[in-house]
Amino acid sequence: MKLLFILSFLYSLAGFSQQIPSVDTLYDIQENVLIPTRSGVDLSAIIVRKKENHTPLPVILFYTTYYQGEGDAFFGKKSADREYVGVVVYARGIKTDLNNYAPYEHEGTDIYDVIDWISKQSWCDGRVGMYGGSYTGYSQWATVKKVHPALKTIVPQVAVMPGYDVPMENNVQMNLGLYWPHDNIYKKDPIRRSLPFEWFESGVAFKNMDSLAGYTNSVFQKWLSHPDYDAYWQAMVPTPEEYAALTIPVLTTTGYYDGSQIGALRYFREHYNHNKKANHYLVIGPYDHWGGQRRAAKNLMGYAIDSVANINMMELAYDWLDYILKGKPKPEILKNKINYQVMGTNEWKHVASLQQINTDTLLFYLDEGKLTDQKPGKDTFQKQVIDFKDRENLNNYFTPQLIFDSLDRSNGLVYRTLPFENDCSITGTFTGNLFATINKKDIDISLAFYELMPDGNYFFLTRYVGRASYAKDNRYRQLLQPDQKESIPFDNTRFVSKKINKGSRLVVLLNINKHPFEIINYGSGKPVVEETLEDASEPLQIQWHNDSYIKVPVCMDY
Repeated sequence: MKLLFILSFLYSLAGFSQQIPSVDTLYDIQENVLIPTRSGVDLSAIIVRKKENHTPLPVILFYTTYYQGEGDAFFGKKSADREYVGVVVYARGIKTDLNNYAPYEHEGTDIYDVIDWISKQSWCDGRVGMYGGSYTGYSQWATVKKVHPALKTIVPQVAVMPGYDVPMENNVQMNLGLYWPHDNIYKKDPIRRSLPFEWFESGVAFKNMDSLAGYTNSVFQKWLSHPDYDAYWQAMVPTPEEYAALTIPVLTTTGYYDGSQIGALRYFREHYNHNKKANHYLVIGPYDHWGGQRRAAKNLMGYAIDSVANINMMELAYDWLDYILKGKPKPEILKNKINYQVMGTNEWKHVASLQQINTDTLLFYLDEGKLTDQKPGKDTFQKQVIDFKDRENLNNYFTPQLIFDSLDRSNGLVYRTLPFENDCSITGTFTGNLFATINKKDIDISLAFYELMPDGNYFFLTRYVGRASYAKDNRYRQLLQPDQKESIPFDNTRFVSKKINKGSRLVVLLNINKHPFEIINYGSGKPVVEETLEDASEPLQIQWHNDSYIKVPVCMDY
């Protein structure tokens, strides 16, 4: 991003273009500073201080895997403007030797060494804080596997959890695994828009998608070699013992429509699971991946967010850093450990734990197109047939807007509740258990949840995608037995909070992935990344049994 250009442009619009001080007037900026690590691999850094500051100050570390050019100094300047020293550090290989680059693998030790180096500099008063989102959010969780004494707080925003929500979600690989290193690390020309469709039409193995782009993407290939949530991924984040030892204050921010929310909340839950006295706050609302770390979008995918939700997460992060490092007042929004905005109410809720959010859980069975709260008296099933060789019809999940006037079932099965008799809110995560009999060994399941409002419009709430063979344990693949009834539990869905008005219905769209934007599981039992269209064999035949159910977390106080 050309952040400096954007800032100048905004100032010019306001009529202040002649008043912008030159960079040399305000800041002392050191570019391309090399910070040593115990591995012998130096990391490149930018150090920004206000020229008027001559005494040691706390340091705000912004660690990033992205190199955007001159605009990267923005993060250091932002900290300097708040009377800190701002330090921007690039992951190993970025701006140095890309051959040393290994995403997610070295942050734990590298950042410890960076903080150690920072703490010994004359301009540092011995205290360091960290903030930032996505990969930068992840890096902070890697850092606290062993907390350096100088590190006083972290603010992981929309933090990804490698192997858990990227580059696969519930063990279902995404095209992101190819696009992310291609665009952000290798800096190659953009992948042609037709490539996913070429892969889909050709039926070649998912692992060969990079070859369609004309080269071998080593990061993509390495990630595909770990389809389980195995020791490779687990080593990147804190262990139970490390969560238990984490006592510094933490602020997590994320959003209901943040792609990495399930990882961000996993960190939060694991911290409290292993440290009941954790000093850890959560702020979550109607935000996407960007809004959960920067400024909220007033119009989020066609939905005008409530005015109270319109906050700037970057400013909140600095207010938190001021609170911890300078003794300023705690940010007003942090009235309790869990702070969430109920869409449609224009208010925030504040509770001490996730367990205190819900007053009730509604259980609905999936029975012949209905979501019914009564267990069916007769065992029946609905049949679904998926012909993977048919490339004309897609089982596509795509929600460009949160509100729309008709539901594209896309060859899936639709289930609806009766109209709600009273106002309530759905707040929390959907869970459930699907019972199915299939003629193959595996399936990738998609479940999308909607509110069908009294005016006939649909409001998208959230979606689950997961591989059935990992449903019971994401660390080990357990293939399904063909032609036998199987239990497929699910619980790893995104948290959402929205007021549901009287007269609305809950709608569930149940489907099997068959589209160009996520891997296709043909059900042969082979490693899914190696399957081709030839492995599709006969069509997938599913019997969805009517003892399948979902659990809906609700509050009835509206």
